[in-house]
Amino acid sequence: MSTDVIVADETEIVRHAEDSAPAPLRSLLRGQGLAGLVLIAIVAVLALAAGLLTNYGPLEQIPNANLLGPSGAHWLGTDQLNRDVFARLLHGTRVDLLIALTAVPLGAVAGSLVGLAASLNGFADVLAQRVFDLILAFPTLIFAIALTAVTGPGAHAVVIVIVATEIPIFGRQIRTAVLAVREQPYVEAAAVIGAGNGWILRKHVLPNVIEPLSVQLALSLSLAVFVDGAMSFIGIGVRPPDPSLGSLIAESTRTLDANPAMAVGPLLVVSALTLGFLLIAQALGRARRLG
Repeated sequence: MSTDVIVADETEIVRHAEDSAPAPLRSLLRGQGLAGLVLIAIVAVLALAAGLLTNYGPLEQIPNANLLGPSGAHWLGTDQLNRDVFARLLHGTRVDLLIALTAVPLGAVAGSLVGLAASLNGFADVLAQRVFDLILAFPTLIFAIALTAVTGPGAHAVVIVIVATEIPIFGRQIRTAVLAVREQPYVEAAAVIGAGNGWILRKHVLPNVIEPLSVQLALSLSLAVFVDGAMSFIGIGVRPPDPSLGSLIAESTRTLDANPAMAVGPLLVVSALTLGFLLIAQALGRARRLG
């Protein structure tokens, strides 16, 4: 067999493997999806490697290093308390990623369970919809301020706000999907032959809601980064001296004339995370429409 034939066969095998992969997975390995994954991966790797990339701790005060500009020793300079800005940025990014990757899945699971329960019971449906209306009636930051007045500021407040605001979003989405699938002829036929609600949910409903929920999950992660940053910026999220992207931006507003790099670093990271998750959501959404 000639070399050209072997190469052609291998190319066909690779092409067949790509075509046989699920549509959401294919969408994440090309175009916008791949760009989003790369952005998120770069930020995550930098945050996880904080101990290797800097010799300073996020709270360490360095002698004779007040508001220094960027240099080889301090890539983003130092702040007004002689702390290395790059070290604080990496650790703050780690905190924000942990909050977003914890709160959004919790909200998604809780909202999905509430939406499933609401779709199976009339009274629960009415009650859930009224609660959802109440939560969504308030802008997120207004809701965050009101909730923080009860729970107190801190990382726990950010998690609670994100979870609370995601519950109605995922709840309504899965409720709508369940009601739509439940009216399909094949579901009615399954019920006629004696299939229970659990079997119908497992075999017919859940496979049809995974893709829209994955799109919403990526979009919610993008919004969670913004909510986390906004709450910390106004002082009701992660509190100083602990670093977070929002608090770093807030601190930089007072020293922009001395060290503008204090603002550039966290703004770039927030933009990269928000854009990365948004690109993933758009890729998944396009794959769902085309599929």
